[in-house]
Amino acid sequence: MTPRIEKTVVSGVFSLDGQDFDVDNNVWLVGDDDEVLVIDAPHDAEPIIAAIGGRRVTGIVLTHGHNDHITAAVALREATAAPIWLNAEDKMLWDVVHPDSRPDRDLVDHTRFRVAGATLEALHTPGHSPGSTCLHLPDLRTVFTGDTLFCGGPGATGRSYSDKPTIITSINARLMSLHGDTVVHTGHGDDTTIAAETSNIH
Repeated sequence: MTPRIEKTVVSGVFSLDGQDFDVDNNVWLVGDDDEVLVIDAPHDAEPIIAAIGGRRVTGIVLTHGHNDHITAAVALREATAAPIWLNAEDKMLWDVVHPDSRPDRDLVDHTRFRVAGATLEALHTPGHSPGSTCLHLPDLRTVFTGDTLFCGGPGATGRSYSDKPTIITSINARLMSLHGDTVVHTGHGDDTTIAAETSNIH
């Protein structure tokens, strides 16, 4: 059985250094008619719940802890009873948004998720944030990169807890070794491929 990939775009606000910015976030659903894994939970749980459409949620995996990727995580957990996965190195970011709650499970390098007959593997790719993590779905030659890699190059590093040399090292070590035809599903904006981004990593 091959899972399908669905995208829902959720609009909201990203807060940085006391300033608010309007932003559109991609939410990725991997699954079939019965079950689905949710990647990122930005802004508002309702459109994500609508996209889930009553299917069993096997997990809510957060690619990193910036507020525009985690705001709806607790509400989504309450609605679906699915566990929240987050790399512990981003706990300080989580605590700003959800000081009275905790993620359920620690997302570590090589954590594997089974859904709809396929396996996704977590790839720890620090740089955009210390805990930034991508999810590789080799059966579909796909990788979900959060804010680590975009169409046009690496994610932004001009914010607290981010570091450009680290993100470049992560991309080169963990993502550029994937097959060139691997589709990159990003946290914002359009898809790209590993091959298309090779010349943008510097």
